Amino acid sequence: MVFPREVLNRLRWKEGESLADAVIWYVHRGAPGDVMRIPGSRVKALDRGFFDTDEATIPYHRILRIDHKGETVFLRNEKAKGLS
Repeated sequence: MVFPREVLNRLRWKEGESLADAVIWYVHRGAPGDVMRIPGSRVKALDRGFFDTDEATIPYHRILRIDHKGETVFLRNEKAKGLS
Protein backbone atom coordinates (compact mmCIF):
# COMPACT_ATOMS: atom_id res chain seq x y z
CA MET A 1 0.00 0.00 0.00
CA VAL A 2 1.23 3.46 -0.89
CA PHE A 3 0.65 6.22 1.64
CA PRO A 4 -0.14 9.86 0.76
CA ARG A 5 2.99 11.13 2.51
CA GLU A 6 5.16 8.90 0.29
CA VAL A 7 3.43 10.20 -2.83
CA LEU A 8 3.83 13.85 -1.82
CA ASN A 9 7.50 13.36 -0.92
CA ARG A 10 8.17 11.67 -4.26
CA LEU A 11 6.50 14.53 -6.13
CA ARG A 12 8.46 17.07 -4.13
CA TRP A 13 11.93 15.51 -4.30
CA LYS A 14 12.19 13.20 -7.30
CA GLU A 15 13.86 14.71 -10.33
CA GLY A 16 11.38 15.26 -13.14
CA GLU A 17 8.40 15.43 -10.74
CA SER A 18 6.80 18.53 -9.24
CA LEU A 19 4.53 18.98 -6.25
CA ALA A 20 3.32 22.20 -7.89
CA ASP A 21 1.67 20.08 -10.61
CA ALA A 22 -0.42 18.16 -8.06
CA VAL A 23 -3.97 18.63 -6.75
CA ILE A 24 -4.71 17.29 -3.27
CA TRP A 25 -8.27 16.36 -2.29
CA TYR A 26 -8.94 16.07 1.44
CA VAL A 27 -11.71 15.88 4.04
CA HIS A 28 -12.63 19.37 5.25
CA ARG A 29 -15.66 19.53 7.53
CA GLY A 30 -18.02 22.30 6.51
CA ALA A 31 -16.88 22.51 2.89
CA PRO A 32 -19.41 21.47 0.22
CA GLY A 33 -19.58 17.68 0.43
CA ASP A 34 -17.00 17.84 3.26
CA VAL A 35 -14.24 17.76 0.63
CA MET A 36 -11.80 20.45 -0.40
CA ARG A 37 -8.96 20.51 -2.92
CA ILE A 38 -5.80 22.54 -3.03
CA PRO A 39 -2.97 22.84 -5.53
CA GLY A 40 0.33 21.27 -4.50
CA SER A 41 1.99 24.66 -4.92
CA ARG A 42 0.31 25.73 -1.65
CA VAL A 43 2.06 23.00 0.36
CA LYS A 44 4.73 24.63 2.51
CA ALA A 45 6.03 21.65 4.52
CA LEU A 46 5.66 17.88 4.65
CA ASP A 47 5.95 16.73 8.24
CA ARG A 48 5.68 13.27 9.80
CA GLY A 49 1.90 13.18 10.38
CA PHE A 50 0.62 16.18 8.43
CA PHE A 51 1.38 18.78 5.79
CA ASP A 52 1.26 22.55 6.15
CA THR A 53 -0.17 25.29 3.96
CA ASP A 54 -0.26 28.99 4.80
CA GLU A 55 -3.80 28.56 6.12
CA ALA A 56 -3.90 25.10 7.73
CA THR A 57 -2.21 21.99 9.04
CA ILE A 58 -3.78 18.93 7.40
CA PRO A 59 -3.22 15.37 8.65
CA TYR A 60 -2.32 12.85 5.95
CA HIS A 61 -5.18 10.56 6.98
CA ARG A 62 -7.61 13.19 5.62
CA ILE A 63 -6.20 12.98 2.10
CA LEU A 64 -8.65 11.23 -0.22
CA ARG A 65 -6.95 11.62 -3.59
CA ILE A 66 -3.86 13.11 -5.20
CA ASP A 67 -3.78 13.97 -8.90
CA HIS A 68 -0.57 14.84 -10.74
CA LYS A 69 -0.69 16.33 -14.23
CA GLY A 70 -4.25 15.07 -14.65
CA GLU A 71 -3.49 11.49 -13.54
CA THR A 72 -4.63 10.06 -10.20
CA VAL A 73 -1.50 8.91 -8.31
CA PHE A 74 -3.15 8.21 -4.94
CA LEU A 75 -6.69 7.10 -4.23
CA ARG A 76 -7.84 6.25 -0.70
CA ASN A 77 -10.94 4.31 -1.84
CA GLU A 78 -13.39 3.96 -4.69
CA LYS A 79 -15.62 6.71 -3.29
CA ALA A 80 -12.76 9.20 -3.77
CA LYS A 81 -12.62 8.32 -7.48
CA GLY A 82 -15.82 10.28 -8.17
CA LEU A 83 -14.52 13.62 -6.84
CA SER A 84 -14.59 16.52 -9.24
